[in-house]
Amino acid sequence: MAVVDPVSPEQAPLLARPFYAGGDPGPIAGTLAHVPELLELALPFLGAVLSPSSIPFRTKEIVILRTSCVMACRYCIDSHTPVALDAGLTVAQTRALRDEPGYTVHDAFPDPRERVLVAWTDEVAGGKGPASDAATEALRAEYADHEIVELTLLASVTVLLNRYASTLRLPVAPATIDRLVVEGFARAA
Repeated sequence: MAVVDPVSPEQAPLLARPFYAGGDPGPIAGTLAHVPELLELALPFLGAVLSPSSIPFRTKEIVILRTSCVMACRYCIDSHTPVALDAGLTVAQTRALRDEPGYTVHDAFPDPRERVLVAWTDEVAGGKGPASDAATEALRAEYADHEIVELTLLASVTVLLNRYASTLRLPVAPATIDRLVVEGFARAA
């Protein structure tokens, strides 16, 4: 049960109404609508970080799904598993990112660049303080400075969203749950 119910379209405050123009804005925007001053600032920023950029969609989803798994965010794991598949990750890669038994990142990701990214994401999402020198140097060997900045911001924003979604116990959309079943994935614990 959600801690705070999303604001319905008919109850949306004036400042939040533009975010409802296309229909249900989803549970993150719907709960942020309780404080429309923050909604107006947060959603454009989140959109800029999560939207298409010089970082490929697939790469972004590796970071988002892995961060969500490290943070144990049920909402984000369930919501991003289908997105990861849509981004071109294989079932085995998605299961490895989810830390499912029998699947390892090393086996599922033959590309060393992606393995380095997963290891670095583990440190960013799960560590205290800066990522280790070894993980940072491995990342620097594979990615340009602008990519490192964007990937760091992406992982950090995902941590923020994971804490937000977990703390408020946001519900996963029924269509997403149906997709998880069709794809053979169990819901996150």
